[in-house]
Amino acid sequence: MIHTKRTHCRACGEERLRPFLELGPQPLANAFLKSPAEFAAEQRYPLDVYFCEECALVQLADVIDPEVLFRNYIYVTGTSKTIAEHNVRYAATVTKLLELKPTDLVVEVASNDGSLLKCFQAHGVRTLGVEPASNIAAMAREKGVETIDWFFNAATAAKVRASHGPARAVIGNNVLAHVDDTRDFLAGAAALIAEDGLVITEVPYLGEFMDHLEYDTVYHEHLCYFSVSALMRLAEAVGLSIIRVDKVPVHGGSIRMYAGPVARHHGHAAEVRALAGEERRQGLTSLARFERFGAEVAENRRAVLALLTRLKGEGKRIAAYGAPAKGNTLLNYCGITTDLIPYTVDRNPMKVGTYAPGSHIPVRPYEGTYEAERPDYIVILPWNFAEEIMQQPNERRFHDEGGRFIVPIPTPRIV
Repeated sequence: MIHTKRTHCRACGEERLRPFLELGPQPLANAFLKSPAEFAAEQRYPLDVYFCEECALVQLADVIDPEVLFRNYIYVTGTSKTIAEHNVRYAATVTKLLELKPTDLVVEVASNDGSLLKCFQAHGVRTLGVEPASNIAAMAREKGVETIDWFFNAATAAKVRASHGPARAVIGNNVLAHVDDTRDFLAGAAALIAEDGLVITEVPYLGEFMDHLEYDTVYHEHLCYFSVSALMRLAEAVGLSIIRVDKVPVHGGSIRMYAGPVARHHGHAAEVRALAGEERRQGLTSLARFERFGAEVAENRRAVLALLTRLKGEGKRIAAYGAPAKGNTLLNYCGITTDLIPYTVDRNPMKVGTYAPGSHIPVRPYEGTYEAERPDYIVILPWNFAEEIMQQPNERRFHDEGGRFIVPIPTPRIV
């Protein structure tokens, strides 16, 4: 069965889920179409977001089979300069914190094309990637990063420990949100680390999600949206204590959790508890704040459509930059199709020549398209990289020659 629906919370198991954001039936955000012949058969699934009144975990109830979502994946981490620089700093931070030696093992779950693990290899550390997308795992192995193409859970963690020994660090970047059985995933990571090891996970931060109206980061792959408060509850359930939380700027604002065995670290660190207290004061543990968020999202849709419709009415030519999954959520929720944005461009060769799910906007090659089409406005769909994108040579030239950018989140603005 491809689609199932949860009735209870992933973190606490209680049936206290309350919906606060309905984005409508949507296609899978990374299910790009190869030709117009596929349009009629395209499937859509509910995309609604819930708040657990027991433990404050924000989550989707509708679950798509991970075999459908992740076995053949088209998102590659190595294409962004911002992420590349982030990975270098990330590896240096963990290596210094744990004083890693050549004999130490770092395991990354959902290791994608191995870009982060290559940075650990530069420090002389042993690495292993666990990546369920067979096509992406093959790319990592070509880079010299040992990678096994498995889904990660408690059972596969035991196999990894038996074959490679305990890890000083088990890292998961933007993967915890993708997992339906969150506690089983964290239990596997906890079982894989050495006594002096750490489970390190990086997730988009719920506080930033709310403050900056990042509703486009909601799609079927992203099952959970984490606060520090919810992470504490999850960590406790699998015998981990959170010893440190870093705020990092990637993906619209993320947090990196460092957690170790409760037998070694007796309870969450004081600064972690303080962050949870601040979340309570901000309303991130009450339903009312999330219901207000839902109303703000509806207003964003109205404003985005009003802007694009006005520009088209003035005879302006509009294009888009990028074909990220988040862009597809925004396009489909707002009802934007080729009537308003006739095409987008992307650097990922696996997306070029395809059609965006739902909107059916064609994805064209990055090189040469602007010069040939000469749009007046470019909507930056990966808005979290907007500053990097606007500083690229082609985009700077576009702006210098009178072109303008549209950044749609949190309030549409022309740059």
